Amino acid sequence: MADLVGRSEERAHAPRSPSDTLPPMEFRDLPEPVPLRRIVGASVIILATAIGSGEFVLWPYITTQVGLVFMWGAILGFAIQFFINMEIERYTLATGESVVTGFARYWKPWWWLFIIMALGQNFWPGWATGAATTLTFAFDIGEGAILPITILGLISIGVALTVSPVVYQTVEKIQAAMVICIMAIVIIGVFVATSAEAWGTLLTDFSNVGRVPLNIEGLSIAAILGALAFAGAGGANNLVQSNYIRDKGMGMGQNMPRLVSPITGEDQAAPSTGYIFETNVTNMRRWNGWWRVANIEQFLIFFLIGVVTLIIFSVIAFTLVPQGAVDTDDFTFIQFQGDALVERVGGWFAFLFFMAGTFALFSTNLGIIDYTCRLAADQLKIHALSRSSFFSESKIYFGLVWMMIVVGASILLLGLNQPLILVIIASSIAGVMMFIYSFLLIRLNQRALPEAIKIKGYRLVVMWISFLFFGFFTVLLVWDQISANLLGG
Repeated sequence: MADLVGRSEERAHAPRSPSDTLPPMEFRDLPEPVPLRRIVGASVIILATAIGSGEFVLWPYITTQVGLVFMWGAILGFAIQFFINMEIERYTLATGESVVTGFARYWKPWWWLFIIMALGQNFWPGWATGAATTLTFAFDIGEGAILPITILGLISIGVALTVSPVVYQTVEKIQAAMVICIMAIVIIGVFVATSAEAWGTLLTDFSNVGRVPLNIEGLSIAAILGALAFAGAGGANNLVQSNYIRDKGMGMGQNMPRLVSPITGEDQAAPSTGYIFETNVTNMRRWNGWWRVANIEQFLIFFLIGVVTLIIFSVIAFTLVPQGAVDTDDFTFIQFQGDALVERVGGWFAFLFFMAGTFALFSTNLGIIDYTCRLAADQLKIHALSRSSFFSESKIYFGLVWMMIVVGASILLLGLNQPLILVIIASSIAGVMMFIYSFLLIRLNQRALPEAIKIKGYRLVVMWISFLFFGFFTVLLVWDQISANLLGG
């Protein structure tokens, strides 16, 4: 009897998620946690997507303009994203829902606003164009080959995703292979393509913590905000960590349907709304186990490997490209590095460097198409097509995949094909998104979760820092655009 009374009190004090627009969460016990080795890989996809944006492109480009004085910003950006990702994982581990669904429980328009922002960030196929560009550098092919290679690359991504029985498993395997190849080349690069002087400068320049390289010719506010957002994953990519750990079967995600191929998989038409658990002794033991392994996995795969990769690529750029030697808004700075490697090391490593860029940028575009369509399909199924027995989340996902490929190819055919410009457009939008959802995550994880697992302490402080950090640069970006376009500044 006492146990029943205690359980009744737990349920009475557990938060009840708003159900005006979505079904209320039912109570369900949290599954047993699994060892770390079983979930290693949950962060591989987000890491692979990050490497081709900030690590290989934006931060090395900034290094060619201002040197290594802003590397503190890269490490701070990565650290903040580690905490952002864990707050995203907190909600999904506890409920099985994506955080965007959680946001929409409190204000319904968030679901379609985040779809619009994600598409606005990722319609631009800068990474596929970049992969094609570095491939032409590797094989010394003319620029005329970039467009057809890019379109073929986009189509190959669509085919790979469409025929995958379980999409997450295929994407994780491809991205893991890409990361292994990139890291092998990066490790070689430390020994053959960097100098002791460059590493010494890196250490010395950490005395510039707090200095932001504003008003530097060739370095826009959009590029700085984008680099900070893409010091890690950035924008919608972080949000879809919810979907990835759910498909990995972590926490309450074990109870949710997975994306499967409409051709080769067993489809499920149910929308992905979640559950909540009672904070009894058994469930709290399970929660502590999930929270521990999720933090370790995210730290080792996303943060540690990501920071090391970003620093090495930046130091390579610093070693090979004299500051200010490249002032164009294309991939000339990458080609410059390859030419320098031919003289410094030999053509063999220049080839490997360009191939590392191709792997990084292609894996990023694969991840971007996947995560954008995951976010949109999840929300469309829950909010717009929940009663449809035909339009499953998987069918919506694959329709969106091919829509993104068609739109991306159309943008290229219309002539907007400079990869660095496309990446800066996408990354600056990502920075604005991070300003918005840093605040939303604070509110969600304070209001929607049981008291015992709410965000609190130093993690809460870091999330407020994230909100202010990205808010500051968002305001700078808006003012910069107003000055340039309205005031003629």
